[in-house]
Formats: sequence, structure tokens, C-alpha cells
Amino acid sequence: VEPVGGSIGMGKSACAAVLRDAGVPVADADAAVHELYAPGGAAVEPVAAAFGREVLGGDGGVDRRALGALVVGNDAAMKTLEGVVHPLVAAHRERWLEERDAEGHEVVVLDVPLLYETRLDCAGVLDAVLVVSAPEAAQRERVLARPGMSAAKLDAILAKQMPDEEKRRRADVVIDTGCSMEDTKAALLTVLEEQRRIARQARAQ
Repeated sequence: VEPVGGSIGMGKSACAAVLRDAGVPVADADAAVHELYAPGGAAVEPVAAAFGREVLGGDGGVDRRALGALVVGNDAAMKTLEGVVHPLVAAHRERWLEERDAEGHEVVVLDVPLLYETRLDCAGVLDAVLVVSAPEAAQRERVLARPGMSAAKLDAILAKQMPDEEKRRRADVVIDTGCSMEDTKAALLTVLEEQRRIARQARAQ
């Protein structure tokens, strides 16, 4: 099990896409949250119980904009939300891993935006941690190009995330995404082949 972590704007999604194209199952934590918030999702009623039914949309799912208005900038509310959602995401991840193991995959990847911040690295399910990283200037250029993003918003997000330098220090593998996409892809595929080799050796023992 290989998680891909990294701060905002570092290229996690692009790297996950490369691995997915190489035939590796990738679990997307953000997509899991969307599924949990969708009508009938496991997070809908717990979130409504914690924040009121005004956070639900007309379709019966969680209205992310309404929920965000309540929790963004409110540390206590954010902790309450995390207390509701993180266990559900963990359960979703465990089911996904069991399904992929039953299918016999040698390597699977978890695309986790807040890998260290949610202490997934301490959960005992990871074989190696891959962190994607880029120079600060490239990171800021990428993020500030997003609709609705501002320097103040970016700085607020970064203030809540572990510094890139510390993530790099903790990682087993660091992928530089500040270079060309071709070089990044080549580095990823090299790491993938090494992890597949390790997995085959482990199964042969």
C-alpha cells in the first residue's frame, strides 16, 4: 500500500493519474468524501446531526458550500466535522483495500491530501510513503491559477498543513514535480517497478 501525499498544488492528482494509467488502483480520499456527502451517503445524517439540517441540499446530500460557510475559519467546528468524517473515510478506505487485495493487486495507491496531518502514516497500513513536491514558486503559481483562489486563501491553507520540508523528511520516496511532466512520469514509473519487485519478493517468502 503506497500513499501519495503532498501539500496543495504539488501535483498529487497528476501523479495519481500517471499511476492509474499504469494499471495501479488509486483510492482518492477527496472522491471518497464526495461519495459520503452524496444523497444517501454515510456522512449525510451524522453531519446534519452535528451542524443542523440547513447544511443539506435539496437533493438530500450535504451542501458543501453551506457546510464550508460554517466550518471554514472556525477551528472548533472543523474539528467536529473531522471527528465525524475521518472515521467514515477510514472505513471506506479499509473496504477498498480489502476489495483490491481480493483482486490480487501487487501495489495499490492512496491519494491522500492530508497524509501526515490525519496521521495515516501511523495507522499501520502503509508499506512506503511517497510525497510529491515542487519549488514554492511553482506551487504558488499553480494554486493561484485556480478559480476563486487568492494569496490570502492559499496562505491560510498552508498555515494548516505540515511544511513541505517536513513532509519530504518523513517520506520514503520524494517525487519532484517541478520538472517536466515527462521526467516526473519517468520517476514515478521507476518507483512503481521497484515497489512491484518488493511486493513480488514479499509474496514469494
